[in-house]
Amino acid sequence: MVETAETRAVPRVDTALVHAHGIAALVTLLLSVTFGIVVAFQLIYPDLGAGRPWLSWGRLRYSHTQGIMLGWLGNAFFAFLYHAVPILSGRAVTSARLGHWLFALWNFAVMLPGWVLVLSGVSQPLEWAEFPLAVDAVVVVALLMAAVQFLPPFFARGLEYLYVSSWYIIGGLVFTLLAYPMGNVVPELVAGASGAAFSGLWIHDAVGLFVTPLALAIAYFVIPAATRRPIYSHFLSMLGFWLLFFLYPLNGTHHYVFSVIPMSAQLTAITASAVLGVDVIIVVANLLLSTRGAGIIPKDAGLRFVVTGIYCYLIVSIQGSLQAQMSINQAVHFTDWVVGHSHLAMLGFASFVAAGGLVHAWQRIAWARYNARAINYAYWLLVAGLLLMVVDLTIAGLVQGRLWAGGAPWIESVEASRLYWVIRAHGASWLLAGGFVALLIGLTTGPRGGGWQAVDEGVGAAPVDEIAPALQPLEGAAS
Repeated sequence: MVETAETRAVPRVDTALVHAHGIAALVTLLLSVTFGIVVAFQLIYPDLGAGRPWLSWGRLRYSHTQGIMLGWLGNAFFAFLYHAVPILSGRAVTSARLGHWLFALWNFAVMLPGWVLVLSGVSQPLEWAEFPLAVDAVVVVALLMAAVQFLPPFFARGLEYLYVSSWYIIGGLVFTLLAYPMGNVVPELVAGASGAAFSGLWIHDAVGLFVTPLALAIAYFVIPAATRRPIYSHFLSMLGFWLLFFLYPLNGTHHYVFSVIPMSAQLTAITASAVLGVDVIIVVANLLLSTRGAGIIPKDAGLRFVVTGIYCYLIVSIQGSLQAQMSINQAVHFTDWVVGHSHLAMLGFASFVAAGGLVHAWQRIAWARYNARAINYAYWLLVAGLLLMVVDLTIAGLVQGRLWAGGAPWIESVEASRLYWVIRAHGASWLLAGGFVALLIGLTTGPRGGGWQAVDEGVGAAPVDEIAPALQPLEGAAS
């Protein structure tokens, strides 16, 4: 029988939900980026939005951060899970109807009211936890639904059949469900430094137990799928997995170095941060060795985004381990160095990997539109914008830290920062916005089935044994 786009589609994948979450991810991304651009311009034009409380810097900044984490990354991760879980487990997700409810809840009971409330002045003054408690309750319900939707297929055949991506998916969903209430609810109930300590744990757990595991699940899935080679070392994969989940919950307190939180907790966090850097080197080495032969900038569009994200993961993690050390922390804390660091994490690592996973899944939807040229433009615009922003903010942070260490009045650091803020707002922001617009265009225009054509011209569209080799004896497990 001649293979066609229709016969190649994976029957257990609910492509409608992949598509729906993908579009929602891109829409919330563009809104979140818009909030961020306005915030960037307000640093150089302080009167921008004056007299309109909903355009105030704080409210827009809250909307930006929550939109990136929950709107963009949350939806992109769900889109990828609908593609990957059936292939990894050989089983369909729990329920299409549950998927429809999860989509509606996440976008119309979390993101929409969350943004409306924050812009109206109803929020929590907690980092990465700015949505109010009413929205937090809905998030917890949605995370429970996600666990019910995606986890049972993995346990249908036993743990011995789990590929490393499956472990990261399970860990990410379970630990996020436990950590989210801790960081979003407990600080409201516990006063003072104790509440700050819980908040500090969530600041890093949001990245380390939600974003990082699901991003690494994408990397461990896309790399063998796009190269048709197995992961270099399963042992290193599992070593990296267990070190991540043992270490990340310990290092959140490094945000409060030199604070009133007990020094034993601070030193534990600093030590965990240093060891975590070693773990990241192990993980990245394993992933990059798995891409051998694909080139530094791979031809496959999804793999190209993922590999770039992995490079950023290495840089930002080593940077984080270093800046957790007291001497370096003292020099850069509260400066734009930290802002550059956070963008390198959430944009350079998480967003590039999420975009790669979304492109990879999109190419395998037989009826989806795909514009390869726009995807290529998106990649290069985003790389240029990321480099400009991170380098610019890093230099700004060093300038600010030096002035503060020398005892200069604070206003001098503001004046010295203006040029760097102008570069970020007028240069990096527009490059990044253009890249994300091009990504949306790439996944909503072009010929239907264009993604399948790109796959055919690359690694081919046959099932990839390297993703879930233990399932290959099952008829139709990955085809």
